[in-house]
Amino acid sequence: FIEEGHELALVQSFSKNFGLYGQRVGALSIVCGNEDEAKKVLSQLKIVIRPMYSNPPRHGARIVRTVLSDDELKAEFIDQCSDMASRINSMRVKLVDRLSTSGSNRSWDHITSQIGMFAYSGLTKDEVETLRERHSIYCTLDGRISMAGVTSGNVGYIGDAINDVTSGK
Repeated sequence: FIEEGHELALVQSFSKNFGLYGQRVGALSIVCGNEDEAKKVLSQLKIVIRPMYSNPPRHGARIVRTVLSDDELKAEFIDQCSDMASRINSMRVKLVDRLSTSGSNRSWDHITSQIGMFAYSGLTKDEVETLRERHSIYCTLDGRISMAGVTSGNVGYIGDAINDVTSGK
């Protein structure tokens, strides 16, 4: 994009990936058309961020720097992220398989086509509330499920419970 002359802003967060919640670990990178524009953008950013914090926490940023600056630690981190993503993806597949084999008449393909730690299930607010009341399974009222909490030990229960609340019984 930059080579094509696009100006852009890129936001990166390391908080979830590194388990550093509440540490404000991330970066905002802005590509401007020229040095004068960059100075103006920086001036505006300083106006916006100054009231938010005077001295942001450094602990989390130092952890991220340590890991990403060391080839061995960085490789281990990437492997762990890959393992976590693979596990979450396998839980997506197992959940959809369980929903299909439990007789659901809905399509759940959207669960396996999504990526990341969360899945939008397509459950309605009423279905989510019923899921809570009948099965003590909690997700956001818009049906967003934390896939990191789905395990080989509970995926069957979750699939059966979702089928129960979506089958109209």
